[in-house]
Amino acid sequence: MSSYTITTTLEQPYDRAVQSVREALGAQGFGILTEIDLKDTLKKKLDVDVEPQIILGACRPPLAHEAIQAEPSIAAVLPCNVVVRSAGESSTVVEAFDPDAMMGLADNEALHKVASDAKQRMKAAFAALDGMS
Repeated sequence: MSSYTITTTLEQPYDRAVQSVREALGAQGFGILTEIDLKDTLKKKLDVDVEPQIILGACRPPLAHEAIQAEPSIAAVLPCNVVVRSAGESSTVVEAFDPDAMMGLADNEALHKVASDAKQRMKAAFAALDGMS
């Protein structure tokens, strides 16, 4: 695991893992605002082939609102990006930006509370995913 992400590996094929991630995030109050299909985009733009991979822009509106109230410029790193990428036929890596890493961007006590809540919810979603493998 890197110092700026939360990571888990699911023993699920990619398509099933994407659905599992959506469900686990939803159970923690996150909605998906954006989706970027990297495999499709890189094929169209660069004519290169990569493993299936999607970036889901996840947002929990109450947390986003608290964060921008505490530090308006933090909106530049919202929503929370969650990457789901194939690691073979039956394995998928799920990775999200660690909300604690935001603390390196802004020294704001109110933002610490929001980041802590976001991290707790993201880790709960990832723990639920680990139980689905």
